[in-house]
Amino acid sequence: MPELPEVETVVRGLRGPLIGRRITNMWHDWARTIHSPGAAEFAARIAGQSITAVDRRGKYILIKLEHDALVVHLKMSGRLYVADAESTNEADRWVHVRFDLDNGQQLRFSDMRKFGRVYLTNDLANLLGHLGPEPLSVDFTLAGFRAGMHGRKRAIKAQLLDQEFVAGVGNIYADEALFRAGIHPAAAAGTLSDEESARLRGTIRDALQSGIEHEGASINWYRKPDGQKGESQNHFTVYGRTGLPCLQCGTAISKIRVAQRGTHFCPLCQPART
Repeated sequence: MPELPEVETVVRGLRGPLIGRRITNMWHDWARTIHSPGAAEFAARIAGQSITAVDRRGKYILIKLEHDALVVHLKMSGRLYVADAESTNEADRWVHVRFDLDNGQQLRFSDMRKFGRVYLTNDLANLLGHLGPEPLSVDFTLAGFRAGMHGRKRAIKAQLLDQEFVAGVGNIYADEALFRAGIHPAAAAGTLSDEESARLRGTIRDALQSGIEHEGASINWYRKPDGQKGESQNHFTVYGRTGLPCLQCGTAISKIRVAQRGTHFCPLCQPART
């Protein structure tokens, strides 16, 4: 599933072709992709609205309109891109929602697995108010980070995946951040020392910034809006490197399951708690 760096890359790639454009029509062929409101109301409300901004909140893409916001969650295989109305794209076979624009182009939402969702809302707080702080913002304070882990017995990896604790971190960047911090992914969140908490908060930021700089990880379905792959997968330290030597100490990278997710770590650099 695309995480914060991938979603941020999509947002940056959509701003140019979308901001200032007006949506003239909407088409869809898979009802469950339209989360809310119902498809008929959705189409009637969005037609005629101009796009004023394209932003991100956690893993959600926020396309702000004159009166509403078009919110998209890519889930596992979603792709969002702009194309000329008469053009064809290799991802078009899985397009389930399409928005016509006033310049003859279309905003297309392709989703092979059909898990992605689109929302139209005039109340972003109601839709996204459950999300935790943005990890790259000033709201992601050390005090709040420590408080959220205090007394927690669940694994720190599971804690980082909790979108109510911190928004946008997923499986890939949790593994990368924990390696950089030298913390075992199965360590109980509440057992981290103040020094470890401070270090991990910093490495979460570092791992996400690296992901953004390399324009996301194209491991499975993720592509940038221009159809090109991101490069983050070429810079991972542990994720996807099972059995390969640790770049820091040479020990073979291990893979276990934590929070029901495949989890990569170095047994020497990230020793288990005793």
